[in-house]
Amino acid sequence: MQLADVRAAEAADATTISRLLAESIRGSYTEILGEIPTRRLVSSQCALPRIRAEIEIPGGAPGWLGWLVAAGADGTLLGAVAGGVPVPGEGELYALAVVPGARRGGVGTALLAATGERMRAFGATEQRVTLPAGDDPSLPFYEKQGFVPLGGTNRLGRPL
Repeated sequence: MQLADVRAAEAADATTISRLLAESIRGSYTEILGEIPTRRLVSSQCALPRIRAEIEIPGGAPGWLGWLVAAGADGTLLGAVAGGVPVPGEGELYALAVVPGARRGGVGTALLAATGERMRAFGATEQRVTLPAGDDPSLPFYEKQGFVPLGGTNRLGRPL
């Protein structure tokens, strides 16, 4: 499936984003973290009311830049990313997920680039992410995008 565009998330996207994140977390972390920690992660990151509220307040909370989604040519959501600039100069990725069938097709790269552009517009010179596990399955993706380990074991960053 070809990527058509990356755009700001709309209220109608909240359910799809919630499901996409939950599926991505379960598929990536159940074996690494175990069932109970994975459930906690899903519960804290994928709550539909939370995502709905976050979509409605881009720029409304200090440092929050909102959700972006990637859609295919047919309008199907292929991925989502959330980020902000919580500390001057430091952009932070809070979530990045791509549907399994669209992985390795440039969707994650497009989402990362789009959120990086937003972060730069708000003064960020670095983009950072904290991964849930040291042996995180997304680590090769981030390394390919130029992220390098920072002080913590699961903390990565790259210049924007």
